[in-house]
Amino acid sequence: MNLNKNISFDVQNDISYGKDSEQKLDLYIPKNDKQNQNVFIIVHGGGWRGGKKSDLTFFTRSLMEKLPNSVFANIEYRLASTTRFAIPAQTDDIHSVMLYLEKELRYKPNFILLGNSAGGHLSMLYAYKFDKEKNVKAVINIVGPADLSDRGFKSYVDYSFVENHLIEPKLVDKNIQKEKFTSPVYWINQTSAPTLSFYGNNDQIVPVSQKKILDSALNKNNVFYESFEFTGDHMGWTKEPNDIFLINKISDFLKNLSNKKAH
Repeated sequence: MNLNKNISFDVQNDISYGKDSEQKLDLYIPKNDKQNQNVFIIVHGGGWRGGKKSDLTFFTRSLMEKLPNSVFANIEYRLASTTRFAIPAQTDDIHSVMLYLEKELRYKPNFILLGNSAGGHLSMLYAYKFDKEKNVKAVINIVGPADLSDRGFKSYVDYSFVENHLIEPKLVDKNIQKEKFTSPVYWINQTSAPTLSFYGNNDQIVPVSQKKILDSALNKNNVFYESFEFTGDHMGWTKEPNDIFLINKISDFLKNLSNKKAH
């Protein structure tokens, strides 16, 4: 795929990274492969039980133009239903993708998890709670719920699904409330991955109050973070000029991160 005369990627669509038919990814590898890239794992939204990778194909291509030396894996994962909990299936799928990519690329990548809405939640939860080996170098969270016990989020129209089907009950520690256990903010500590977040000031699904809660937890633990509010609703980040603003801020954040590591 040639994005312009200087930027081209090798593309593989619908690669299976697991045995389930939903465990698929599209992989974009820069042709000038120098084996030192950041590797983005793109995690779509859809309330943990909907959505598909094609929802983020256009956004992924915009990122590829801005960050032409990075690898991108736009993934699908096993969706939740009344008979399948979102977690652990979906966090396990992120882990499986990372193992697959490490094997396929044949080097140790700098993984960056980027997700919107439920995908933002899963990216944060995986990085803060399940990434025991600290392979995630950064999280980019777009309108993802960070604290499921936030009163503002509890008015979400599908909150009963979150209560009943987000996580398999036997995984939850007895001494922790389920909504805390599944809240990314609960697991933030001083070793948590640097985080960039975006929230809409008119979001009726994931309220902007989530930004303050997340910022506070990251700040308290001295985790490097940046966060921004945009004008719009839950999908407002996909519209002009917010989409260009996001792409530029993602690029800046990664530059700031690498400068920080260099010092």
